[in-house]
Formats: sequence, structure tokens, C-alpha cells
Amino acid sequence: MADRSPGASGEAAGPDDVCDALRAHGYLADKGLATVVFLALALKRPLLLEGEAGVGKTEVAKVLARWRGSELLRVQCYEGIDVSQAVYEWDYARQLLHLRAAEARAEGSGDPVPSTVEDELYSERFLVRRPLLAAIAAPADRPSPVLLVDEVDRADDEFEAFLLEVLSDYSVTVPELGTFRAAVPPVVVITSNRTRDVADALKRRCLYHWVEHPDFEREVEIVTVRAPEVVPVLARQVAAAVERVRTLGLYKPPGVAETIDWAQALAALGVRSLDEAAVAATLGAAVKYKEDAERVREAGIASLARAAVERAGAERAG
Repeated sequence: MADRSPGASGEAAGPDDVCDALRAHGYLADKGLATVVFLALALKRPLLLEGEAGVGKTEVAKVLARWRGSELLRVQCYEGIDVSQAVYEWDYARQLLHLRAAEARAEGSGDPVPSTVEDELYSERFLVRRPLLAAIAAPADRPSPVLLVDEVDRADDEFEAFLLEVLSDYSVTVPELGTFRAAVPPVVVITSNRTRDVADALKRRCLYHWVEHPDFEREVEIVTVRAPEVVPVLARQVAAAVERVRTLGLYKPPGVAETIDWAQALAALGVRSLDEAAVAATLGAAVKYKEDAERVREAGIASLARAAVERAGAERAG
């Protein structure tokens, strides 16, 4: 029988291998996500992950980098981001020092400043490679980097159009130096919290997956893997409490990260089973907006704790 274990270099024979590899690095993916990650790697296509904040989109790129043994290059998007933050810029301080040094040498020798100094100012020694250029110009003898373009929905249309141009042929032009082309395309993961719609042209360039909150049993398993200090009973109860809180129509429902934080906070306090006092004291680990916390309290802290204990116990018994 052939060995189907995922390779350390990020090679996988199919979605099951991807699922196993991600799990080995602490990420529990469902079959749909594992399948689209496998296809993105096999077809060398960018992967666009959308979903609510906190469902684990960014973590996919981090885990892929660890699995593949490659560098993670992250572009954190925000309104007004431009080329200098994402692609490249010139190290003006070093250029100025270089120019002053040339002028000092010329003054000492009585000769004019060499005409070549200006050309030297715009050579690669003074080029600062930001994540997009670093991903495109990565050496071919190393594992291709993972390029994470995080929260692309926060950037403006101009940056999104530029990103589409870069991803169309994996090249970046620096006017003073020429065009850099990727010897091997980077692994590209783009995330969006869908605060606005991503352009159709960018979506067509990518493989797409909507990342859901995990179901109850998967969330319990995630807490168990990521926070092994939390006793199993408490892990189930916290997952059940978060599941219930997400139904309350909050402005920012807790994500998986908040579930883990909440479980760890309770464990740090020595709590082994949820009750009203424990939930009230640690609610801020899971709910991060005043209005959301008030809504949870209006729904009833005691009833939340009781329902979580019952749900966890019933699921375990089942």
C-alpha cells in the first residue's frame, strides 16, 4: 500500500492528506476547506477565504507556512494602503548617507562627485522589498513562500486592482530596476471579513471558500488541541456557551479564538465547570463590545451557564 502521509515539504496526494497535515500543525479543517486548500496547492491558484471574523481564515496561511517549511509574508490591508507598504520602497536614509559619503570623498580628493552615484542610489542594495515583491522575487531553491493578503475588504478598489494585476502573471515592475517575475508562484491566501464585496475579477482569479464557524464537536476538539490545560468537561461547556451566544444577534459574535481564550481564562482561575459566577467574571474573554456584553446579560447569565452545562452533558451522553 502506498504511503499517504503528507510530506514535510507541503506535498499532498489529496484532501485527506491536507486535512492530516493541517491537524498535525494544530489546525482542524473540515473536508470542504481541506479540499480547496489541496486544489489551490495543486493548481497553483490563489485562495480567497471569506467568513466572519474569528473563524480561522488567517490561521490557514500561518499553518500552511509551518507545514511547508516556507516563509510567511503578510500584507495587512487597511484603507489607504499603497505600493510602498505592500510592494516596495526605497531606503531613503541609506541613500542619503551613501550620497553624503560620496560627496565627502569627492571633496577630500578635489574631484567631482562621480556620475555613477545617482545610478547607485537606485540599485537593489537600497531596495526595501515589502511582502508582495518579496513573494514574487523569492529564490527558486527554497520552498515557495506563503503570501497572506489579510482583510482585503478593508483596502480600497485601487489596491485590489493592483493586486489582481500582480496575481495575473506573478510579476512586479520596479521602474528603476525592471520587472521581477516569480520563478515559482507563491502560495497565496487572501482573506476577507466581507465588510464589502470583493471585486468579481479578483474572485474569478481565485479559488473560493466560505469559512463557517465550526460545529459543536469540532469546536470542542479545537479547544482540546489548542488549550490542553482545559479539562474536557469545561472545554465542552465553553463550546456550548459560545454556540448559544452566537445566536443572540451580537455585533461581533465570538470566534474560535475567543472560545479558546475563554476556556484558558476559566482554566487559569481554576474553574472546572461553568456556573453563573464564572461566566459573569470572564465574559470579557469572549465578548469584546459593551453592547454585546449587555445583550448577553439581558439574555441571562444564569440561563446561559445552565444551558451550556446541559448541552455539553447531553452531547457527551449521546
